[in-house]
Amino acid sequence: MGRVVAVANQKGGVGKTTTAVNLAAALGRLGKKVLLIDLDPQGNATVAIGVDKDSLNGSVFEVLTGELKPKAATVYVEQANIDLMPANGDLTAAEVTLLEEDMGPKRLRKSLKKTRMNYDIIIIDCPPTLNMLTLNALTAADGIVIPVQCEFFALEGLSALMGTIDTVQEQLNATLHVDGILRTMHDRRNNLANDVSNELVTHFGMKVLQTIIPRNVRLAEAPSHGESVLDYDLSSNGAIAYLALGNELVRKTNI
Repeated sequence: MGRVVAVANQKGGVGKTTTAVNLAAALGRLGKKVLLIDLDPQGNATVAIGVDKDSLNGSVFEVLTGELKPKAATVYVEQANIDLMPANGDLTAAEVTLLEEDMGPKRLRKSLKKTRMNYDIIIIDCPPTLNMLTLNALTAADGIVIPVQCEFFALEGLSALMGTIDTVQEQLNATLHVDGILRTMHDRRNNLANDVSNELVTHFGMKVLQTIIPRNVRLAEAPSHGESVLDYDLSSNGAIAYLALGNELVRKTNI
């Protein structure tokens, strides 16, 4: 049965979608059967992997509302060798619908019950806020990868997220596990970035992943070309880092 991993942080601008897309592409290159779910109404993961969010025949919205089975809302992205369950602005309406249901937070988990059998890993790109969509992701997930930018307020935002995870574990998903805290947008020439990186290790120990994602021009350029950084420039530092992350996650979780 495939492992479901949510890529989440309540703080925006930490490289969450970048991580979801490129981790999925890295695992695809490593020969894993991967499904990437875009659970953000902005549809950034969908666009970043090269799918037109305005011309979808089906999306995660219809899956959450029960109109479509997951397979009918999934497209194959050949270049990245992954499946994608895309999203667009329609997803905002799904959140309103789910708020009115007693089982609202568990809708995605129920929808993926059979689908997860077809994959080694399912990666969910969450919205940058704690809302019903994020709760659906955390309730469906076995693990969570938390991207954290090495900046001054990183620890403050991370502490709030850890509190949210504790609440989800108590009320909705007792088996949710932190697969790792991922340091992103790291500039080793920056003393503050190095200090924050060291502080994260001091506070969270083994929860901090060994892989560090650097600031990288190719990594920033790739989404505008509708490609993962591995397809855009495999030799770039960003691509090398995400391949390393993929390998580390495989070893750590036995995917």
